[in-house]
Amino acid sequence: MSAELVEQTVAAQTDQRVPAGRLRLAARRLTGSRGAVLGLVVMVLLFLLAFLGPYLTPWDYATPDYTALRQPPSPQHWFGTNGLGQDVFAQTVRGLQKSLVIGLLVAVLSTGLASLVGACAGYFGGWTDRLLTFLVDLMLIFPAFLVIAVISPRLRGSGWIAFVLLLAVFNWMITARVIRSMTRSLREREFVVAARFMGVGPFRIIWRHILPNVSSFLIIDATITVGGAVMSEAALSYFGFGVRPPDVSLGTLLAAGAADAPVFPWLFYFAAGLLVLFVLAVNLVGDGLRDALDPTAAAGRRPSRRAQGRKNRKTATPSRRSTP
Repeated sequence: MSAELVEQTVAAQTDQRVPAGRLRLAARRLTGSRGAVLGLVVMVLLFLLAFLGPYLTPWDYATPDYTALRQPPSPQHWFGTNGLGQDVFAQTVRGLQKSLVIGLLVAVLSTGLASLVGACAGYFGGWTDRLLTFLVDLMLIFPAFLVIAVISPRLRGSGWIAFVLLLAVFNWMITARVIRSMTRSLREREFVVAARFMGVGPFRIIWRHILPNVSSFLIIDATITVGGAVMSEAALSYFGFGVRPPDVSLGTLLAAGAADAPVFPWLFYFAAGLLVLFVLAVNLVGDGLRDALDPTAAAGRRPSRRAQGRKNRKTATPSRRSTP
């Protein structure tokens, strides 16, 4: 029997990947959480608004209407116009789209980098672990906001992709430390030891045996990272270090409308409301995923009111004792 066939047989018998039954259980737990379902619905609606919204209005986000300068919301301009006559609805959905794309790319890149560094450090150990752990600790020392603020103006000609890479580079260290700790415990499990004794390469073990067993944590972390990346992009763009004009994002819209918010509130509060709504929805979905994918969640779950009532009645009823 070849080593490939032996590996597949052992992996099928001992690998601890999430079975289909557990996936159904996780989906049932997720749909049973009202907060997670609400957050998921809000996220889907925001994504639909971001990518279908530009087709709902005849106005382009950069096209001015000189006959309507700083006009309030109306049937012609749903969210009003700014000082240049640009349609605020078109700009808001364009900014939401750009912020969501940046958040998704940052989450994918930072989670992938954290998985690679953390899994290699935890699996190989020795000097590889010491070197990668030193790199993680060194990256944690640098103030990410300050470094991005200094480097970002020098990358103006590179577009917003360079900004995404900057955010991803400074957003993976904590996740890598957690993956390292999880990998150190997984490398001593029977299915990993068996694959190693059969001569399977280390990177193939990491890909086929280590990463699938930490996928639950990676899914939760990537979901929450999307919200954090959107907030970071908005903050950096607000101070002029992120997306550059003529393109827009939620951060640039907040920066442009902050000064006029008391007089022309539609220039600020629509973008601010969408940003807050998205971050809240991401946090709700992240909490729901954590409870749904945690195998010990059922043990610590709060009992239902009916079960709690039966328990209270049982404890309140005095036990009958035989009278002497």
